[in-house]
Order: sequence, then C-alpha cells, then structure tokens
Amino acid sequence: MSRIKIARADEVLEGQTVKFQFMRGGKPLEGFLARFQGQLVAYKNRCRHLPLSLDFYDGRFFASDGKHFVCHNHNALYEPLTGLCIRGPCEGESLKAIKIEVIDGEVWAGE
Repeated sequence: MSRIKIARADEVLEGQTVKFQFMRGGKPLEGFLARFQGQLVAYKNRCRHLPLSLDFYDGRFFASDGKHFVCHNHNALYEPLTGLCIRGPCEGESLKAIKIEVIDGEVWAGE
C-alpha cells in the first residue's frame, strides 16, 4: 500500500468516519477512518464474517449507540479502538487495521 492522504485530522470529529480508497497487491480496496474517544483509527472496510462492506456503501459505520462499529449486513458489533468483533457470527475476529499517522495536521495511511 502506498502512502495516501486521507483527511485533515481536525476535520474528523468525534463519532465521525471518512471513507477512502487504496491499493494493495494491485487491487483497489476501501478503508475508513474514524475518531472514537479522541483517537483516530483506520480499518479495511470488510466484515470478518463475509467479504462485504460494513456500511452498505452509505458511510455509516457506528451503531446507533455510538459505542461500536456495526456491520449493517448482519449486525455484528466491533470495538472501535481494537476492531475486535464482540457480537455476531465473526465474534473473536478483528477488523484489519490500517496504519495511520498524523503529519502536520493531516492523516496519512500506508507504509
């Protein structure tokens, strides 16, 4: 994965997400960046149960409680800071994290 700019860190408010595209192994993939409890995290936008987007392509990743990410296909719940699935058919598995860093106020993903 080559390094890509996702967003300005101050534009991602608490409980918000930003989707982004990246390439890995020559294939286009989608990820999402989120701010939860003041921390920025990024994950590949794929459920661990089935290879489907978590958000039904509408950019909504947080469950109605605002405390978990949810797979809108089968309601699996994931802890935002770890990506661990705590309820659903993929319980015990984790979302694939994407390494991010903030440089001069901008969030970058990649190696």
